Amino acid sequence: MQFTPLLSLFGNLEQLDTVRLNFNQESVNLMNIAIAFIMFGVALSIKPQHFKTLAFNPKPVLLGVIAQYILLPAFTFVLVILLRPSTAVAMGMILVAACPGGNVSNLISSISKSNITLSVSLTAITTVMSLFMTPFNFAFWGGLYAKHSPLLVPITIDPVEMFRTVFLILGIPVILGMFVGIKFPVFARKIDRSVQAASIIFFVGFIVAALAGNFDLFLRYIHLIFFLVLIHNGLAFLSGYFLPKTFKVSEINSRTISIETGIQNSGLGLALIFNPRIFPPELHLGGMAFIAAWWGIWHIVAGLLLAFYWRRRVITPAVMP
Repeated sequence: MQFTPLLSLFGNLEQLDTVRLNFNQESVNLMNIAIAFIMFGVALSIKPQHFKTLAFNPKPVLLGVIAQYILLPAFTFVLVILLRPSTAVAMGMILVAACPGGNVSNLISSISKSNITLSVSLTAITTVMSLFMTPFNFAFWGGLYAKHSPLLVPITIDPVEMFRTVFLILGIPVILGMFVGIKFPVFARKIDRSVQAASIIFFVGFIVAALAGNFDLFLRYIHLIFFLVLIHNGLAFLSGYFLPKTFKVSEINSRTISIETGIQNSGLGLALIFNPRIFPPELHLGGMAFIAAWWGIWHIVAGLLLAFYWRRRVITPAVMP
């Protein structure tokens, strides 16, 4: 009974399920290209020595991975059980939580003057792990949720197809970016900043264009999911910050892990949702798409606000961890 106000706030989400966002195949292809280009740009600065962080200073990296792939999906499951949104919205929240950290996290970590090396390492590691962890977490937590929801739609996920999609969008660009960065370091340094800036502009431009193409729908329904995404995203930032603080990780690394956990690759979630070989188009999954699309906008806004707040609260980097 104590959750009645929240339940009433999120009680009309079923009407989202039959809404279809204006994404044709060309839009989906453009989104996939944007994500791939961004990941190529991120990978230019990823070197094999970044992964040596696991051996020489494992605590922040391990806690970052735990926050990303264990804590956030588990907290998301608890959240959907407590708030009981529509099934499609709940599954969208679980899918977003199952995605790796978003590439924008490196930019936001830079603005906030956090640990860029840790940020890049976590982005690289969680991106590689997403080839297995994204389908696993979605299947595991989605399966648990199915047992608690009488409204569950019969969603079946082909893990091979999800792996193929994730590998094409993330795996190949990361491999190519690392190859260019390692084999042609001078060239990579020359284009790195330009590629990073262009990739962010490209992605933000896509988000703006997608929002413009669905502006009427967002105006009509945004009130239904605004606070839900706000709570979910806030939970991600908070869990990513307080988990490492609990284990006495330095402030600068705790901020970095918070950003990595709060900035999700929701673009990947959208790419998966609009892949008809994973989610058949006849399923009423408008709620899933709305959650992933608004996450893609809101986490950038929230991340930038947090980055500028932390930027003004400069700290002296502590001794690792």
